[in-house]
Amino acid sequence: MSMHTGTKAGIGEAAPKYFESRVRRQEDPRLLTGKGCYIDDVRLPDMLHAAFVRSAYAHARILGVDTSAALAMEGVVAVYTAADMRALLTSLRLPIGFPEGQLPDHVMPYVLTPEEAVHVGEAIAMVVAVSRHIAEDAVDAILVDYDPLPAVVDAREVLQQDAPPSRLETGTNTYKPLKIGYGDCDPVFAGAAHVFRQELSTHRGVASSMEGRGVVARAEPATGEMTVWSSTQMSHELAHTVAQMLGMDESRVRVIAPDVGGAFGAKYLVYPEEIAVPAAAAQLGRPVKWIEDRREHFLAAIQERDQFWSLEIAFDADAHILGIRGRLVHDQGAYAPHSYNVPYNAATSLMGPYIVPAYNLEIILAQTNKVPVIPVRGAGYPQGNFAMERLMDCAARELKLDRAEIRRRNLISAAAMPYDTPLKNRAGTAIVYDSGDYLLTQERGLAEAAYADFPVRQSAARHEGRYIGMGIAQAVKGTGRGPFESARVRVATNGRVEVFTGALEMGQGIKTSLAQICADELGVSMNMVDVIAGDTSHIPYGLGGFASRQAITAGTSTLLAAREVRQKAITVASHMLGVAEQALHVRDGLVCLKEETSGNAGGGGAARSVPLGRIAAQLRGMPGYSFPPGVTVGLEATNMFRIDALAYANAFHVCEVEVDIDTGAVKILRYIAIQDCGKLINPQIAEGQIHGSVAHGIGNALFEWMGYDDDGQPLTTTFADYLLPAATDVPHIEIVWLETPSPINPLGIKGAAEAGIVCVGSVLASAIEDALASFNVRIADLPVKPMRLLELIEAGRPAEATAQPAAVLS
Repeated sequence: MSMHTGTKAGIGEAAPKYFESRVRRQEDPRLLTGKGCYIDDVRLPDMLHAAFVRSAYAHARILGVDTSAALAMEGVVAVYTAADMRALLTSLRLPIGFPEGQLPDHVMPYVLTPEEAVHVGEAIAMVVAVSRHIAEDAVDAILVDYDPLPAVVDAREVLQQDAPPSRLETGTNTYKPLKIGYGDCDPVFAGAAHVFRQELSTHRGVASSMEGRGVVARAEPATGEMTVWSSTQMSHELAHTVAQMLGMDESRVRVIAPDVGGAFGAKYLVYPEEIAVPAAAAQLGRPVKWIEDRREHFLAAIQERDQFWSLEIAFDADAHILGIRGRLVHDQGAYAPHSYNVPYNAATSLMGPYIVPAYNLEIILAQTNKVPVIPVRGAGYPQGNFAMERLMDCAARELKLDRAEIRRRNLISAAAMPYDTPLKNRAGTAIVYDSGDYLLTQERGLAEAAYADFPVRQSAARHEGRYIGMGIAQAVKGTGRGPFESARVRVATNGRVEVFTGALEMGQGIKTSLAQICADELGVSMNMVDVIAGDTSHIPYGLGGFASRQAITAGTSTLLAAREVRQKAITVASHMLGVAEQALHVRDGLVCLKEETSGNAGGGGAARSVPLGRIAAQLRGMPGYSFPPGVTVGLEATNMFRIDALAYANAFHVCEVEVDIDTGAVKILRYIAIQDCGKLINPQIAEGQIHGSVAHGIGNALFEWMGYDDDGQPLTTTFADYLLPAATDVPHIEIVWLETPSPINPLGIKGAAEAGIVCVGSVLASAIEDALASFNVRIADLPVKPMRLLELIEAGRPAEATAQPAAVLS
């Protein structure tokens, strides 16, 4: 289901052929026929294999590392400890990957930790051998002398003065105090008609991409160059960091991202392994490969979502929000490789689509002995949304108002757009909601779900002994984070068009989307456009894939570069054909007179059209040919669209669940997602993004739990212990598109990759509470585990229900 507004004008010289069309993904035929090339498919002659010794303790001094037995094993080529690695690098610690001054450099991890291990799975040594199985055996032969130390596992421990230090190196269990907010909350709360309090938490999980991390590095002694293949979201940043750490010129380092089998944020980071492997390849003069196994993904790949919220919300007598205040304890883990992005996003997104006149939040950045945290899909927004939507449901219940009504009274109106909030984003620019009709989004969702009729169905189900409930939740998500992305559009002499970009293809279809934009702008068939992404040898700058940004940033850069190429082709063709530029347009790969069609262009008499490939050949330059005035070499153009503001997508989700009160199992009966992501480059791809993000959110809400014991030992390191939603757990997802084009980019688009996940946990919590209202169940924590749900049911079971169960009607 979809509802589209507006027209397809704005790309190319005529109505776009591909933009906003459900064209098939260009990437799929190769992938579906087994012709993809993922990181483990990169096989080079004489290649060696790496494996890592990882800390067995959450916190320990490293007193010594005995590598003698490993070095004596046949097939082992080298073993590297921190001391060995230090000699190969400009620094043993990874460089800061965020603006200087936010946090000190000791928040970054080591390539190999030298003296203190601060989470289970931290890399201590690396073995390089002729095969992976020999390298693994050698890892087992290495003896590490540990002095175990107390670990900080629960982030709330840092609030206790007698808590042990999580890192001896820093002498503190917190990173930096933060306060987010505006207005004066004290008088607001003192004079409020109603004040409600909530204690809430969300638990951490892993990204669980189908393909884990991996890196292959090959040094070229003859040229002094280094080629690195990595399953990464950020080729250019990795190239920069490899060059910096190995003391090389950036021009000598090439990073290639092959096909990436999913990422979800976990690959938006330069990891220690991505430096250790190239360092070994450079020293040994042979290619080296390391592929992450699934256990390593649980032990060493970043995680997200661990937060504890203590909040108060104040309302006036008419149920209008007056203010929110409280404290957020954020578990940052052992390091902060992306600074405090996640808690900052959570805190600044808390208000969501609502008018909040006053807001004050204290943020505690807890340093614990767990895997470090950086953004996973949603990047803090789901936590902020869960906190806000739980507050709204609580207030509705206490004030005896309908859940939709209390939201309606507090929504920002469409007439207020663009809406200036008093907050700033991480880049320091004002958070301004650019467009959206939040009330319309809600109204459409309620209508699609037949929300007003649900109490009748719920009552009937209850008489049958079934506990069904309906939940609602509303959200906004900032997308298109800048400051830029790159695109170079080039027409080859055979007429094919190439788009080179710093954007990354990770399974989300960005190559197809960019080809659609370029084909429309240049008037060529999509099958004539090749998109090359993630290879630093083709374009010098790029930021990569994160924050639902690439359609906006790379898409706009592609549009503007293609537009420049089109104008350049017209200018050259006007000289070649001897006609005015105004008389020409580009169509079907030709520059021709506007009254001509591709069927008769060039027919009879003087040439009346010229192929783009011929113009490209002319612009290569040749003796005796002079370029038209102002025309530069090559039929190509590069654009790096600059933007700091975000485009805000919004959503309203409704779901219906049934809870088995004897097992605590939750079954999703129906799921509706009303989404406003602006104009849709490709509705089919956008729908896939929403399907994926809702499924991801269902996993976070009902299944995924990255458990640790009191000593910081991980309890869930396989998919037998760490549950993901299966096909039978994810319902048919009904998507309704509303389109309010973004005014901050010429395509009018907003990001979609994360827009669907933000309120999934919130809507499921709302639905479960509604189903179990007779038990007075309150959902304050995610995930909602069956055993915990049973405890809540038992605690709230009415005495008469215990004595006399409801009859089941047959």
